Amino acid sequence: MLHGKLGISDYHNALKLGFDVDTLCYPDWLIQGIAGAATPQLPQVVAPGTPVGEVKDEVRSRFGFPRHCTVCAGTTDSIAAFLASGVNSPGEAVTSLGSTLAVKLLSHTRVDDSRYGIYSHKLGDLWLVGGASNTGGAVLRHFFTDIELADCSTQINPEQESLLDYYPLLKKGDRFPINDPNLAPRLEPRPADSVEFLHGLLESIARIEARGYQLLQELGATPLTKVYTAGGGAKNPVWSAIRKRYLKVPVEIPVQTAAAYGVALLAMRSAIDFRLKD
Repeated sequence: MLHGKLGISDYHNALKLGFDVDTLCYPDWLIQGIAGAATPQLPQVVAPGTPVGEVKDEVRSRFGFPRHCTVCAGTTDSIAAFLASGVNSPGEAVTSLGSTLAVKLLSHTRVDDSRYGIYSHKLGDLWLVGGASNTGGAVLRHFFTDIELADCSTQINPEQESLLDYYPLLKKGDRFPINDPNLAPRLEPRPADSVEFLHGLLESIARIEARGYQLLQELGATPLTKVYTAGGGAKNPVWSAIRKRYLKVPVEIPVQTAAAYGVALLAMRSAIDFRLKD
């Protein structure tokens, strides 16, 4: 709609369509599978950030865009948020602590393992290796209000280990680091003290996160050196201190986490690279 060119995508969004990011082409099984279709059409796939075309004159005039305003190929929202964090060195990672827990590690090595739902996105000459667990903030919100979370957290000593061993889920089943659709939630025993209960939940989610990064490294990803935290859980300093104890690397909150900021960075860097090559 902006540049008037149909049928162009990026290899981040095209990954789950079947595009092979290793060979940068569609695999034979996909081409052959649609060969019998009346109008078999697959999008042309380019690298994220590749300039696609200038904004059409009528669009530019209507919205006041500057002359030669260019639209670039994009990326997924989660990768855009990753780029916003400022991660640029292999070994650095972003944990998103929202309703669920998702990890993404920048790696020299590609890791794909369907046993754990692990797959890699190509990011320049590097790989973005990730996995996601069903544990996370939704479990905390099930038992505590925001005010209760804030109040109880201040009463927890993050350097003292909780003896409660939970696997916090709202219903059975997890994907990563344990891939078991029948995995039962483990939330017992529940102490009468809410602070003690929250401590056990936070500590147990931290163990799951640490196990996730450990698994990525066991499967060949670059060793973890630093973790940035995005999502609502990033606001809890006690939780961050507990996670740091398990991860054994620095845990920081990025200045920027918005996907819009990350995709703007992608377009800016790609435009600079394009001009240098030109």
